[in-house]
Formats: sequence, structure tokens, C-alpha cells
Amino acid sequence: MTTTQTSEPLDAPAGTTAGRPGSRWAWAAAAVTFVTIIGAAAFASLPGLLIEPLHAPVTQGGFGWSRGTIGFAVSVNLALYGLTAPFAAALMDRFGIRKVVAIALSVIALGSLLTVWMTAAWQLVLFWGVLVGLGSGSMALAFAATVTNRWFVARRGLVTGILTAAGASGQLVFLPLLSWIVEKHDWRPAAVTVALAALAVVPFVWLLLRDHPADVGVRPYGSEVFVPKPAPVTGAARRAVGVLLKAARTGPFWLLAGTFAICGASTNGLVKTHFVPAAHDHGMPVTAAASLLAVIGVFDVVGTIASGWFTDRFEARRLLAVYYALRGVSLVFLPMLLAPSVHPPMLFFIVFYGLDWVATVPPTIALCREHYGEDSAIVFGWVLASHQVGAAVVAFLGGVARDVFGEYDVVWYASGGLCAAAALMALVIRRGAGADSRAPGLAVG
Repeated sequence: MTTTQTSEPLDAPAGTTAGRPGSRWAWAAAAVTFVTIIGAAAFASLPGLLIEPLHAPVTQGGFGWSRGTIGFAVSVNLALYGLTAPFAAALMDRFGIRKVVAIALSVIALGSLLTVWMTAAWQLVLFWGVLVGLGSGSMALAFAATVTNRWFVARRGLVTGILTAAGASGQLVFLPLLSWIVEKHDWRPAAVTVALAALAVVPFVWLLLRDHPADVGVRPYGSEVFVPKPAPVTGAARRAVGVLLKAARTGPFWLLAGTFAICGASTNGLVKTHFVPAAHDHGMPVTAAASLLAVIGVFDVVGTIASGWFTDRFEARRLLAVYYALRGVSLVFLPMLLAPSVHPPMLFFIVFYGLDWVATVPPTIALCREHYGEDSAIVFGWVLASHQVGAAVVAFLGGVARDVFGEYDVVWYASGGLCAAAALMALVIRRGAGADSRAPGLAVG
């Protein structure tokens, strides 16, 4: 897909009907973004598979590092993933989506490759924690939010759900493959696979993705007016911090940040990082546990796209409350379901939990858009930062709890309680000025 000459001016005044309808280009941009996120998802599939190989004694090919030490490196990765996101959104406004994403993918590949030659725990923190964390943060959900905000006016909830589901689709592709590589060969070839997957989508992004509808002389999907491409915004870091300071003076920001921190704690921090070793503690083979985690990704795709569809039709904060309440219930029952083999109640948990995995994303982005308008992508970046900080804390504490108590049960129960609190927090978020008048329900307060 290359930029073509059109008869329409690329800098038509805002509010005019100049520019061709952009449905084909908008869906093409969404498709490129979807495939890019799938390719980058390999990095998110590996942390849970690294714990046992790195914890193993040197005589068995590992380093003998404690689970707390390995969990700390994963927590650095998750924290930087989140803290980078708002700056990445601002950098996309300054330098364009293509440049930022291409560089981010290259940094992920570099960090993953360097782990192959590490010999000390601090190198795991530097290569996987810092480099992969920074690169993946620029490939975070702020990328999907930016593409959606620029290319779509209609169907934003659905598109957000589809792009969010891309990460789960990537997990479905890479988790079984990486777990097989780790078990049959070693963790090092798996790290190389992550690097190659990230590099493979760089040309795809560079050649096929366009930064803005105005680049090809079209209107955003669902818009009746042409939207000129805004001038590059300088001072990306200053803008990201400024948006944070402005948003931090509002109540909805703290409620969204708090609920999303619990979301991260109960997904990336807990299940994605510790489900495989927890199941292995109960005698389940690593490949079987990783396959269950991949199956979560199958139903995550369904649940997230459905959540996007619901978000276009129902009040976002009420959807969040339902999602968090159901997640909390499922986590409380999980310790009773872990066993040496896969059985029907465990499969029910996988389906149930998978439908809820990141269903919270479309309504959270919708609430950011509703309250913060044109700054919503950056605000969501900061909300995502809280998500990853929550994930980082639990990734670390989960490993410590396993070292101290010899089991994970206390972490599952605590996360279930946190999800109940998140459900209550979601219900007290007020409706914003940008709320769709068609959405049912009344604001609380």
C-alpha cells in the first residue's frame, strides 16, 4: 500500500466535505496495526515461560536465580511498558506513528537477543526489563488508541476491541510455539524467536502504515468532513507530563487509573506471569499449562471484540463493573481447580476468564475519550501506566509469595478481592461531557 495521488487537497479546511471517504484506508490502517501487534506479542508471551528455566540449577542449564529475582526483572519490564506509553503517544504526535513503532520493535529485538548472552541477574533486568520494557511500552495499547482516534469516528469501540484482541491473537500464536521451544531446546532459542518476530513486522509497518487520513487525502471513517493533519507537536515529554497534571486534577482519572492498576495486577502481573509455574507446582506439564494460557487468548479475542461492540451501545462504567466482578469470582475459585491434568472445571475457568481478560480495555478507552477529548490517547497512556505498575507489583510479589509460602494461593485470593474493589470504583465514575447520549444509565453522584 503506497501513498497515491488524489484530486483532493491534502490540506483541505477542517469542517469541509473535501477528501474522499476513508473506509478502505481506515480499515487497512486497522489491519496493519492488528498484524503489527500480533508480531510484537511474542515478547509478552515469554515471561511466564522463563521462570522455571532460569530458576533451574546451573547443572540443568539455568542460573539458580530465585523466583523473586526473576519476578523483579519481569516487574521492571511491565512497569516500563506502562510508564513509556504516555510518552510514546506524545512522540507519535511529534514524529509519526511509523517511526516510533519501527524503532520500538527494533529495541524489543535488541533486548531479547542480548539475553542470550547474559550471565548475571542484573543483565536480565537490563536486557529484558529495561530494553524490552521500553520498546514494548511504545508498542502498548496507546498505539491502538492513537490509530483508532485518527482513522475512525464511527465504530471506535469495535475497532478498539479488535486491536486489543490482536495481543491475545499473538499470544495464541506464540505461547504454544515458545513453550515447545523452551521444553525441547532451551529458553535461548525462544528469546531469539521473539527478536525475529519483532523484526519481521518492521518493514510491514514502514511500508504499509500511514500516520493520518490526510496523508492520503481521505476523511476518517464515519466522518462527513475532512480533517487536516495537525502540525507536529513539539515537546512530547512536556506535553505528556502536562496532560497528566491536568488529568490528575479530576476524579475520573484516579478512578480509571485505580481500576486499571487492578486490571494489570490480575492479568499480566498474576496470570500471564505466574499461571504456568503455579500449574507446574501442581504437577501439570509446562507445555499443557502454556497451552491453557494460549486458549485464554482464543476467548480473549472473542470477549474483547464483543466488549468493543457492547461499548458502542452501553454505558462504559457499568460494563467495567460487571467485568471486574466476574473476574474476581473466577480468580477466587482458581486455586481449587489447579491439578496435574486438565479437567472440565479448569476448562470452564479458561473460557470464563479468557472472555474477561482484556474486555476492560474498550470501555476504559471510551471513558478516557469521554472525559478528556483530544488528549484521551495520552491520558489513556497514563492510565495504562497504572495498569502496568499494578502488573509489576504483583509480578514481583507473586514470586516472593511463592518463595515464602511455597504456593500461590494467597495471591489468587488477594487478586479476587482487588477485583471486587475495582468493580465498586467503576460504578462511581461520573459521566463526562463527551458521553454518548444514547448510552443507557445515569451517572452516580
